[in-house]
Amino acid sequence: MKLSEELLWRGFSAETTIKDPAFLDEKKDKSFYWGADPSADSLTIGNLAALMMCACFVRHGYKPYLLVGGATGQIGDPKDTKERDLKPIEEVEHNKRCIKAQIERCLCNASVDKDGKQKNIDLTMVDNYDWFKDMKYIDFLRTVGKAFSMTQLMDRKFIQSRMGEGGSGISYAEFSYTLIQGYDFYHLYNQYGIDLQLCGADQYGNCSSGISLIRKLAGGEANVWSTPLVIDPVSGRKFGKSEGNAIWLANYAVERPKEVVAAGEEEFSPNYTSVFDFYQFWLNQADTAVEYLLKIYTVYDKETVDSILAEHAKDPSKRVAQKALAKGATEVVHGYEAAKSVIALSEKLFAKDATFSDQDIEQAAIVLPVKPISVSLVDDLVSTGLALSKKEARQFIKSGAISVNGVKITDESKVTNAPAILKKGKNKFAVVK
Repeated sequence: MKLSEELLWRGFSAETTIKDPAFLDEKKDKSFYWGADPSADSLTIGNLAALMMCACFVRHGYKPYLLVGGATGQIGDPKDTKERDLKPIEEVEHNKRCIKAQIERCLCNASVDKDGKQKNIDLTMVDNYDWFKDMKYIDFLRTVGKAFSMTQLMDRKFIQSRMGEGGSGISYAEFSYTLIQGYDFYHLYNQYGIDLQLCGADQYGNCSSGISLIRKLAGGEANVWSTPLVIDPVSGRKFGKSEGNAIWLANYAVERPKEVVAAGEEEFSPNYTSVFDFYQFWLNQADTAVEYLLKIYTVYDKETVDSILAEHAKDPSKRVAQKALAKGATEVVHGYEAAKSVIALSEKLFAKDATFSDQDIEQAAIVLPVKPISVSLVDDLVSTGLALSKKEARQFIKSGAISVNGVKITDESKVTNAPAILKKGKNKFAVVK
């Protein structure tokens, strides 16, 4: 399957400046760039969809340039509804380091050859702060500002929604965001010869700004290829942090910079999803969504996906497709060993009358949230997040919703004095050790 065919089959095709997708198959200069702003210290599965599109290009011989927006992240990608809060510089730097590592890991895991072996990819990471930090304001206005008309900018949907009747208004900083992003494309075109930018459909307008700059300032031609935002087929909501339903790519709580932790705030970022919860998210997808998600979030080829779906259709109750989706998506984000561990652990955790050895608990600690043992089970439930308060923890224990190493506990005075797997309800777990 050619690149253009795979992009269309997987659904990685939205607005683009390319008239014929076959152009991508024959393109001589096979390179592209994709950018992510460090607005949080973890990406989500919404971002992952675009990364999977990037991996598709890499598998077909394209060299990736991945831009982390150290400069644009200090302003924030404009929302359709309201102004973003400015983040402290220390937080932007912290976020940048975190998502750089995520991007590289996911792209490497998703870039496999035809035999399923991970390829060594030639990945170049760039940061737009490097070329904006010394740029003078007057120089930017003369070079970039003069290349855009107000009419052109006012035509952007997000600006119209903010400036129109009932809109919240927009600051000059966010109004200028598209110029900065456009200059990124122009800079990378001059520096590396990159003439193709990949993006999510919501970024198509900002990316097009770069095409205009390249044409006006360098007399060159460039293109943008975008992929649709991923929509949950059941709920109709997009996968992303703005929807309040984020599934994060980080699998552990990251300590936040002390300079940005305000009084009363947590020292550790809440932006993480354990490997176990990540795996369970995909395992619990509806039959109506699974084909759509298999194509986006796994590296299985068409023959494999068709085979999985055919097997699933024989007996949907076995959830063959969901298991394949969960395995494939977890391998991309957390690696093959983590996926293997979480599959084995899931089978053990949900087995009837399961008991756990010390080795089982050590394995569980790889993929479940882990906290130090507290002075009581009640405190353990609160520290691991299985209960929001001691009162709630006591209610869970009293109602028989809590088990320790497979044994149901109804005594709130219970002390967890050895490493243990805690379970709340049917599918919430944590480890204390």
